[in-house]
Amino acid sequence: MNEFESDMEQTGPVWAVFGDLMSGLLGAFVLLLIWVMGIQLELGRTLQTEITKRQAEEQQRVALEEALEIALADPLASGRITLDRGRIGISGSVLFALNSAELQPEGLALLREVSAPLRKYLEQRQELLMVSGFTDDLPIQKGNHSFTDNWALSAERALTVTRALIDNGLPSTLVFAAAFGAEQPIASNSDAEGRAKNRRVEIAPVPKTSAAPSDTTTRALHSAAHDLPSATIEHSDASGAIHD
Repeated sequence: MNEFESDMEQTGPVWAVFGDLMSGLLGAFVLLLIWVMGIQLELGRTLQTEITKRQAEEQQRVALEEALEIALADPLASGRITLDRGRIGISGSVLFALNSAELQPEGLALLREVSAPLRKYLEQRQELLMVSGFTDDLPIQKGNHSFTDNWALSAERALTVTRALIDNGLPSTLVFAAAFGAEQPIASNSDAEGRAKNRRVEIAPVPKTSAAPSDTTTRALHSAAHDLPSATIEHSDASGAIHD
């Protein structure tokens, strides 16, 4: 009997230690659960905040585009331009003669008309305007000594439109020009109608980034416009699409 009681006395503390261990583990689990739930709640709040922010930005974008559409009602109604999500398209025949980078009077007048609405649009958006020049795939005519190839022609056309927009009030820090030559056609180059669509300048809004072209880049494109081997970018500001 004494031996049995002695064994019980030795065994008792083991169960007490085990109970303490289980209590500690349970407490740790509860704390971990509370921590995880806190993270989930915080993530939920962050996600909801981001969703609300995106919705507000989208509503603002739609409102600004509607205002831009109203401001451009006359040229839109006449079919001289198109407007899609802030992108303006202008018939190429309005802007330039074939194989030329000199604005025609009608094209210059139209750019004057769209400059003020574009400036107002940019004042309320964290965006730049990119003016991009494109050509068809036909080589430059032999008698044309102004341009070495389609890269140079598309660059000079983009620069011409960019300068016209700046001259009519768009801040030069918000516009840049890009040249793509015969690349990225929007129609087949197998017929005259398709080639006419591909000879164009596009003006499109793009987000502001730290990598935006600098004034040095702008000057570099200007000096290289007549000897351009590949796609080129120049600094200024623009938004939309133009066909020549």
